[in-house]
Amino acid sequence: MIKPILQLGNELLRKKASRINNFDNKSLENLVRDLSDTLNEAQKRFCYGRGIAAPQIGESKRIALIGTPSFRSPLVNPKIINASTRKFEIWDSCFSFNTTFFVLIDRHYKITVEYFDMKGERHTVEAENKLSELLQHEIDHLDGILVTDRMKHRKGIMMRSEWIRNFKTCTCKKK
Repeated sequence: MIKPILQLGNELLRKKASRINNFDNKSLENLVRDLSDTLNEAQKRFCYGRGIAAPQIGESKRIALIGTPSFRSPLVNPKIINASTRKFEIWDSCFSFNTTFFVLIDRHYKITVEYFDMKGERHTVEAENKLSELLQHEIDHLDGILVTDRMKHRKGIMMRSEWIRNFKTCTCKKK
């Protein structure tokens, strides 16, 4: 079911999400389905976005759904277990402010994330560059951290229209 995405200012977005201990149950399956439906709808609506975290749809649980062509998976209780010292600068936005603006932030170039699947089996994924940034963004949501908290400096913000003009990355056709 498509859920409303909580917006900047909602206190649930600032709360550290609860660990999931009960795997392979209907409640968890429903939450993943809601995340998937909501992510798919948001991607169509905004022509942007590759992931969503449970707190963004009002569920304070440690689960995020990643939806890229190369990696699509729910991550239950994800945590970063290794991060490169090398960082890179990237303009980032968020469904929790309707991708209205982008902020300039630093992210680790390469990370290793440990997570569990829907059956409680442990996995690790090594990610670099854009996937690394995405995983860091979604895990931040689970810790009550928003991309605006990571903004490098006061001038590190631009409106969506300026971002599209500069980077010409919005290619989908809105309905």
